[in-house]
Amino acid sequence: MNSNKYLNDISEIKDIMNRSSRFISLSGISGVLAGVYAIVGAGLAYMRLNTVSSANYDLLSDRGSSLWNTDIVKDLTLIALVVIVLASVTGFILTLRKSKKSGENIWNTSSKRLVFNFLIPLFVGGVFCLVLIQYGAAGLVAPATLIFYGLACVNASKYTLGDVRYMGIAFIILGIVATQFIGYGLYFWALGFGVCHILYGALMHFKYDRKN
Repeated sequence: MNSNKYLNDISEIKDIMNRSSRFISLSGISGVLAGVYAIVGAGLAYMRLNTVSSANYDLLSDRGSSLWNTDIVKDLTLIALVVIVLASVTGFILTLRKSKKSGENIWNTSSKRLVFNFLIPLFVGGVFCLVLIQYGAAGLVAPATLIFYGLACVNASKYTLGDVRYMGIAFIILGIVATQFIGYGLYFWALGFGVCHILYGALMHFKYDRKN
């Protein structure tokens, strides 16, 4: 009896320490929805590219291609921003709901560290992508976004669920592979931000959310 009691006490203490050092109220469903938004966004980008390139993706690797005129860049950037905003708002709302349900403060020391460590690589990656566009290497933007997003996930994973680290590694690998297939970055972008997010979100939902 005493042994069981001690084990239960240790387990409870470990759980309390884990909650105090990690933000664990991330919503799995928000990951699924983010993936859906990304796939829809990739579809819209595909249709927009078709209007000027007739799906000739070899043009994407050409720095001087007319495909990368101002209007195309603006339209693709707008699509990407809409996807990011929708995913961010959905993630915030669902995470807020989950944190209230579990009694966890959504803006505590752990969540602040999580956001800070996530945004650093993301901000650097955003600036780097703008430089790529500036110098006519827009074909590398999709691989770069995958790599820097993966780095952001790995960097922030120590302040949240450990599974985020593995998703980040998957993004990094996918981004590196995409650098060898310039012109098909949109497919890799959809696979990463779309399919990977859906698979990760579903896994997190069944692994953590359903327990609450």
